[in-house]
Amino acid sequence: MHSTLLRSPRGTAAAAVLAAGGVIAATLLSGGSAARPARAVAVTAPHTPPQTARQAASTTCNPRVSLSPSASTSGLALSRIRQAKHLTVGVDQNSYDWGFRNPATGQIQGFDIDIAKAIARAIFGTDDSAHLYLKTVPTARRQEALASRQVDLVIRTMDATCDRIAGTNGHPAVAFSSVYFEASQELVVPKGSPITGFNSTLNGKRLCLAEGSIAQDDIKAKGYGTKVTAVANQLDCLVRLQLGQVDALMTDSALAAGQAAQDPAVAVLSNSPLGSDPYAVAVNKHDTDLVRFVNSVLDTYRKGQWTQSYNQWLKPKLGATSGPPKPQYSG
Repeated sequence: MHSTLLRSPRGTAAAAVLAAGGVIAATLLSGGSAARPARAVAVTAPHTPPQTARQAASTTCNPRVSLSPSASTSGLALSRIRQAKHLTVGVDQNSYDWGFRNPATGQIQGFDIDIAKAIARAIFGTDDSAHLYLKTVPTARRQEALASRQVDLVIRTMDATCDRIAGTNGHPAVAFSSVYFEASQELVVPKGSPITGFNSTLNGKRLCLAEGSIAQDDIKAKGYGTKVTAVANQLDCLVRLQLGQVDALMTDSALAAGQAAQDPAVAVLSNSPLGSDPYAVAVNKHDTDLVRFVNSVLDTYRKGQWTQSYNQWLKPKLGATSGPPKPQYSG
């Protein structure tokens, strides 16, 4: 698969070297990835404090409800993609088992990447590098990458929220597919840490999270007296935790499990009071035919491929599953 790097406004990226028995994490200053860089999106991060993304943009919003599926490839977005002869998907390369670069092969792989491959196969009959481009996108720039059409889709452990559908907090509005995974917010701390969860033990502690993430909105809404550091990618937080620069990091439960698997010196604190986080494929808000097509692919994917991918990437850390979330459609 073709892969490129969309650089963060901060000019930094993090990379993990996976080794038997654990991970050695290293920060790459201004160098980014060895992958060929893509043209950057000229957008600055918002400076105004956002409302919590869990707060509905309207009383009728349900981010888990998507457009009804259609296998048609004759719509405007699908026609554009077929004419270009490739699908470009915004992904992560630092989220272990979701979207990460295998140091042995140089390929980006994981649970999210399997979904990208399934969509490419449904369009072109193949997921080879000529037809599927994987472009790494920082957390805070996922919506901008879609709005500027640098990518056709974002499949990057992205929560479907009313906030993102409405395009509030200085980010462009996007559309979402049906939900393909449910997660929750958790803390990752060094073993033996005095922090016990989302409570007063966080007061005065240094907390790291990804800029533009649900965690950032949640912690601003709840407070807990933390000193927050927002970074471009989740792995940057693990690096800072390992170096003792922060006391804890906050991320989705699915990503927290991967980070704990990478570093046996950390522990995951569960029982979050912040609610669940539904992962969905993000799409440019105008590409309704692409939303419907992705939902058609996901409907097929849930019948067997979802479980196969879960067993390969996630079961060793998250345990057995009852299956994928049931899709909800309207219109």
